[in-house]
Amino acid sequence: MGVLEEAIRENSHALGFSLVGIAPASDADSFALYQSWVNAGFAGEMRFMVDHPERRQHPRSILPTVRSVIMVGMEYAQFQSDRNASPSMSAQPKHDRTGCAGIPTQPETESNIPVKISRYAVGRDYHQILKERLNRLLAWLKSEVPNCDGRAVVDTAPLLERDFARRAGLGWIGKNAMLINKRLGSYLFLGALLTTLELTPDSPQVATHCGTCTACLTACPTSALVEPGRLDARRCISYLTIELRGPIPQDLRADLDGWLFGCDVCQEVCPWNRHATADVEWFDALQIVQLDEETFQRQFRGTALQRTKRQGLVRNAAVILGERGDLRALEPLRKCCQDSDPVIREAARWAIQQIVERSNRLSPTPTSAHSALSSKPESSSERCLEAADSSRKCDQNL
Repeated sequence: MGVLEEAIRENSHALGFSLVGIAPASDADSFALYQSWVNAGFAGEMRFMVDHPERRQHPRSILPTVRSVIMVGMEYAQFQSDRNASPSMSAQPKHDRTGCAGIPTQPETESNIPVKISRYAVGRDYHQILKERLNRLLAWLKSEVPNCDGRAVVDTAPLLERDFARRAGLGWIGKNAMLINKRLGSYLFLGALLTTLELTPDSPQVATHCGTCTACLTACPTSALVEPGRLDARRCISYLTIELRGPIPQDLRADLDGWLFGCDVCQEVCPWNRHATADVEWFDALQIVQLDEETFQRQFRGTALQRTKRQGLVRNAAVILGERGDLRALEPLRKCCQDSDPVIREAARWAIQQIVERSNRLSPTPTSAHSALSSKPESSSERCLEAADSSRKCDQNL
């Protein structure tokens, strides 16, 4: 390794990156697999993954004169520590226990129904922080080699990052389709700095260390991992709760397993993550389902959760509440039936129906569980069903 390459490594570590490696800029190794994945329809509605696939073949589509790709990785736990994320629900209670965006994160109580967000989404949007640090690395590199150029990339450009991370020696691509590092596992953010410099590359990761383990394939709640390393995004909880803009397919709603935003199951069961310390964040579904647009923007601006928009987050909370069957959710869901967003209205109507049907099964006497919710002669569940039916008829007339 040359002097410049060693200095790049040292400066990357100083910026907080746990992993750093250099890969040559050439055709992505799995480009053919990516094309077959797209052709199989596994990308779902993610047009950014489907449109102009040829751009992902070579990083020159991002930087025409690129010669090397500096790949970096940062642990979720380090990232959470840097942004002072709140403790997870499993931590000891505190008097002012609030989530990264101000939503309470407490164990279930009489007024709280907890739901989970993926570990990567805790705190500020990782795109911003990683890109800031990569641009600082680029500025330093330009100060060392004034005639060089470069571009920082964090998920937002047509680069098959895991290919170049493997090629740079950061890890192997596991059966859960994630990059896995033997020392740090897979709870990693990846970033890339494309540069016009011809740098000495690191040795690529050749061996894989998943062995005969199939824990991730078995544990996936929706069977989205159709074979080792191949994900049908249309069934993935992360896709359903983040990227999908319309209603969640009804045959998959029961499998959300309390995930409000994203899913970590295929990483949680991975043996290489057994020493991971990244925390899950817990929010209150009853508060989420009552968010208006102004509150959503105030609470989640600058976080990864902003990607799903209010529509997606409230929709997800409504579906989970429907699956939980908790009678406390009926009144908030009834209000959602009058929401201006048709996706939210549909989710709320469906959730109310699920809750009422479950209550009827558990308490066949119509006046028992239902009428106890309201002091009015008409039961809360009846009022909610009436609101849902009225909302449905209104939508049919539009």
